[in-house]
Amino acid sequence: MPANDNSETDSGESTRLRESMKQRRSAKLRESAKSSDSTKLRESAKLQAEAAEFRARVHINEKTAWSAGSGPAFLVAAGLLAALSGFVYLVVVGAIASADGFVASAAVKIAIGVVGVVVVCSLGTCFYIVSPGETSVRQFFGKYIGTVRRTGLVLIPPFTYGKRVSVKVHNFETYELKVNDLDGNPVNIAAIVVWQVADTARAVFAVEQYEAFIKAQAESALRHVATTHPYDEPGPGETSLRGGTDLVSSELAEEVAARVALAGLEIIEVRISSLAYAPEIAQAMLQRQQAGAVIAAREQIVEGAVSMVDQALKRLEDSDIVALDDERRAQMVSNLLVVLCSDQRTQPVVNAGSLYS
Repeated sequence: MPANDNSETDSGESTRLRESMKQRRSAKLRESAKSSDSTKLRESAKLQAEAAEFRARVHINEKTAWSAGSGPAFLVAAGLLAALSGFVYLVVVGAIASADGFVASAAVKIAIGVVGVVVVCSLGTCFYIVSPGETSVRQFFGKYIGTVRRTGLVLIPPFTYGKRVSVKVHNFETYELKVNDLDGNPVNIAAIVVWQVADTARAVFAVEQYEAFIKAQAESALRHVATTHPYDEPGPGETSLRGGTDLVSSELAEEVAARVALAGLEIIEVRISSLAYAPEIAQAMLQRQQAGAVIAAREQIVEGAVSMVDQALKRLEDSDIVALDDERRAQMVSNLLVVLCSDQRTQPVVNAGSLYS
């Protein structure tokens, strides 16, 4: 009987263990399912955000519109003037014939002349003047058909509307921004941005006003770059705003270019034009810089003085000029260091007696 009780106890414990293991496995499966569901939800939310961003942007690129140069334009203009003269002549002849009583033929001539004049005047929209450094973004009833980059008198498709876009080099200076550097110190910083329009279609259709857009993005990029660098005293692998101006300007140019690429704008150069501590900490930082400069100068002076004293002692010993014990050696070192490291000019004292008196 005791053996049977023990076997029943063991079987009950094993059953409980199996049940607990099953519960643990089911709990783990539920947790993994929840985590996978949350991961899927995050991924789907990310995809939806990317899709919304993709839908929000205007995906259009510049293309060349059909156009002809000044030579064909002058020839077409001469032909239209000749045709206009002929149609006006028909109207005049029709009016005269109507006065003489030839009403039917006069009406035909007047109708043809009037229709011809209207057609010739409507074809006058085929001519457009483009100045150097400018382009014309053409639309046909709201549809973008291309950009005209020819200069001078240009022959273009009729019934199109154009918007002038300058492709000259522009530059502007941002406002002096007050930001905190990597160490949390407030600094005033400004930059000059040199840019031009590279893709006229994006500049017109992708953003509302590309000039205001680039100014806002340049200030935002300047704030971000200034907060990722210390003003001075960089750590290992860091670049300071004051000491690494060229590197910081290059980084700023790359960030501004990445921000305005969707507007079809090209960044030529970005330079930091103003950089200083904020007025509330400028005096304290100036004192700190002066103290650092004094310490560095003192370190260099002491290092040079110790080197000179070491050379002097070695020269005296090598040449057997004088033999000094430890006490006199220490006294000589002390006197030389005082003379070499003193801020004021020292006055020598000539000892006419014995060194040991």
